[in-house]
Amino acid sequence: MSEARYAIGIDLGTTHCALSWVDLQEPEARPRILPIAQQSAPGAVQDYPLLPSFIYLPHASEFADGDLALPWQAAPTAVLGEWARSHGAQTPIRLVSSAKSWLCHPGVDRRAAILPPDLPGAAADEVARISPLEASTRYLAHLRDAWNHSHPDAPFDQQALTVTIPASFDPAARELTAEAAQAAGYTGVTLLEEPQAALYSWIAQSSGGWRKQVKVGDVILVVDVGGGTSDFSLIAVVESEGNLQLHRVAVGEHILLGGDNMDLALAHGVARQLAADGKSLDAWQLRALTYACRLAKEKLLSDAEVQSIPLVIPSRGARLIGGSISAELRREALTATILEGFFPQVDSSARPISRARAGLTQLGLPYAQDAAVTRHLAALLGRQVGATAALGGFAPAQDASFLHPTAVLFNGGVFKSDLLVQRTLATLNSWLAAEGAPAARLLDGADLDYAVARGAAYYGTVRQGQGIRIRGGTAQSYYVGIESAMPAVPGLEPPVQALCVAPFGMEEGSQADLPPQEFGLVVGEAVRFRFFGSSVRREDAVGMLLDFWTPDELQELAEIEAHLPAEGRAPGEVVPVKLRAAVTEAGTLELHAIPRNGGDGWKIEFEVRADGQ
Repeated sequence: MSEARYAIGIDLGTTHCALSWVDLQEPEARPRILPIAQQSAPGAVQDYPLLPSFIYLPHASEFADGDLALPWQAAPTAVLGEWARSHGAQTPIRLVSSAKSWLCHPGVDRRAAILPPDLPGAAADEVARISPLEASTRYLAHLRDAWNHSHPDAPFDQQALTVTIPASFDPAARELTAEAAQAAGYTGVTLLEEPQAALYSWIAQSSGGWRKQVKVGDVILVVDVGGGTSDFSLIAVVESEGNLQLHRVAVGEHILLGGDNMDLALAHGVARQLAADGKSLDAWQLRALTYACRLAKEKLLSDAEVQSIPLVIPSRGARLIGGSISAELRREALTATILEGFFPQVDSSARPISRARAGLTQLGLPYAQDAAVTRHLAALLGRQVGATAALGGFAPAQDASFLHPTAVLFNGGVFKSDLLVQRTLATLNSWLAAEGAPAARLLDGADLDYAVARGAAYYGTVRQGQGIRIRGGTAQSYYVGIESAMPAVPGLEPPVQALCVAPFGMEEGSQADLPPQEFGLVVGEAVRFRFFGSSVRREDAVGMLLDFWTPDELQELAEIEAHLPAEGRAPGEVVPVKLRAAVTEAGTLELHAIPRNGGDGWKIEFEVRADGQ
């Protein structure tokens, strides 16, 4: 917005949130981090640079009046941030975490009160749960209030606002994030992919020096392993009218693999040691141990001098002598678990291992079946071997089996460990050496804790025309399933074609031309839509109909259920329509059905149906 004084960037993270800002009236200003006021103890408020993404839902009688007060709210109903994380580790059944991972889970109703999940016994009735959407809204609202408290003369809703999301978020998850921001009072918000934000931060921190570290023809691999996801992006350096430009050419699949998985792996390792000593843990204690391992992991990764962290696992009653169990997490165990379990040295031909699923499973997050980040990375590079060909001058090397990055930028708290940085870089460079390609170089100056927020704030200045912009548009081509009209045949479902409604690289604020085909839209009753995405079919134009495709070419997205109003027509009537897709300025995808005789038509919302089935 033209009247904005500040560009504000929000990192809505799985384990931490951060807010960065830039004064748009100060040319060449670097993004700064806002200290965020939050509870640090009963009746105590302290500023921290990060807001841990945790919500503690206390019992009505748990705290005295004033214990939870914030500078802008006298009596909050929940605790957010640092104290929520530390206090909730002792009572995990009341602790909400990983809300961002749940927000993008297509198998649940993300507006339903399902967090904390899997509450045992009586706790299911005792704890007042909240939805992933509400949890995300609360984090965003806290950041808004913290800004307004520290900048009373610059109201939050009058600034240029950017919120980050994983590059691999599908249209439904993007729409839900935008909805959470709107519910928190964010006006005119823009969504930005986290790996792009990390690269923007690197550019901003370099004060122009980034042009000396990259050159035309480079392919930058951004490896972002956060609390909930492993996010990969490939960004090419091109030249236009003598100037360097950045063009995002590919992103990885949505992979729920990150710090949460590592915490659980560490907890199970400690639990096995305790079991060998005759101390068994129940499910409640294992959850508490997982949170304790999270805190211990962060301390060990951030301080190379610390060799071990004591762990205290609380008891739920008098069954355990002493009331708690003591253990420790040692650096050797941390390194072995994360290094070998999550970053093994594999060949470039390695692919994620999938196993047959059990017929019945607990309803939880759809974590990646293979914990090896390096195998997922190999799969991405192999799948995108031709991703730069259309740019000109970027044809893959002869006989290349994967796209060859020339530079790597790391992001995410996991890479505070230099050991993990060097392991990942060494593994990638072994793949390149095997194909006679030069080693990829490490881009220096990454800011692991605050890069995403800083980059989002810098992007606000870019939108004002003050910096270099990463081009790329949509990370996938999008398709809608069209069911063929055919007589009923026993045992045979009508074949489905995939209609391209949004091409790869469609820019924000643009819309695709109407394809010439007309289709029948059922109105006035519940209907279902099938959607597909592809990160490899880059040449498909709007209106292209696919009769056949392989699982590697198109991946089916969450099915959408809608009830489109009849608008004066009979329920169940089939209306001839054309389809039009648009990418909003915020970065969300919209699909409209336009009737033959004109008019407003119908908007098909990109969100999963409420029953989560």
